[in-house]
Amino acid sequence: MPGKSFYKANPEQRDRVPPGQYLTNGFPVLTYGQTPVVDSKAWELRVWGLATPKAFSWSEMMEFPQQEFTKDFHCVTRWSKLDVQWTGIKITDFMERVELDPKATHVLQHCYGDYTTNLSLEDFVREENFFAFRLFGEPLPAEHGGPMRTVVPHLYAWKSAKWINGLEFRDREELGFWERNGYHRRGEPWSEERYSY
Repeated sequence: MPGKSFYKANPEQRDRVPPGQYLTNGFPVLTYGQTPVVDSKAWELRVWGLATPKAFSWSEMMEFPQQEFTKDFHCVTRWSKLDVQWTGIKITDFMERVELDPKATHVLQHCYGDYTTNLSLEDFVREENFFAFRLFGEPLPAEHGGPMRTVVPHLYAWKSAKWINGLEFRDREELGFWERNGYHRRGEPWSEERYSY
C-alpha cells in the first residue's frame, strides 16, 4: 500500500488513524460492478419493513435541514482520508419523519445497482451519521456515490452506502453484499473488524 499516493500518519495525526491504515492525498474509488448514474429528478429513497412504507423524492429530502460535515473516512482496503468535507442531512433528523415499529433492531441499506449493506439500528441512528449529497462543495459525483449516499464515519467505508435508495428496517440482522462475501458484520476500524474469518 505505501507509495506515492499513500503515506504513514505523522505524530500529530496518529490518534486519528486506525491500526493498519495509511493516509492518502487523493480519494480512491473502489466499486464492485458498474457505477450507477442516477438523475436526482428520478432519485428516491424508499422506507419499508418494520416502518410505515414511504418514499422520499429528491425535493422532499432537500427540505430537511442541511449541514456541513468534516469527517475522517477509513476504507477496509487500508487507506484513510482525513478531513473529508461533505454537505448532507443528519440521519437523526431524517428518522424523525420515519414511523418505526418498536421491534426494529437493524436496517438493511439498499442501493441503485443492487448493493446492500447491514447496520444495527444503534450504529445507524447516531448523531454523526448523515446522507451526503455534496463533496468538497460540489455535487457528489456518481463514482463517490452520487447523487446521494450515507456516511457512517465510525465504521469502515463500505458501510457508508453509495447510491442509497432504500432503507429496510428489520427485527434481525440480514447480511449485505460484502458481509455475505467475507467482510465483517460490523466493520469497526479501531478494532480492525475487516473480515469475518
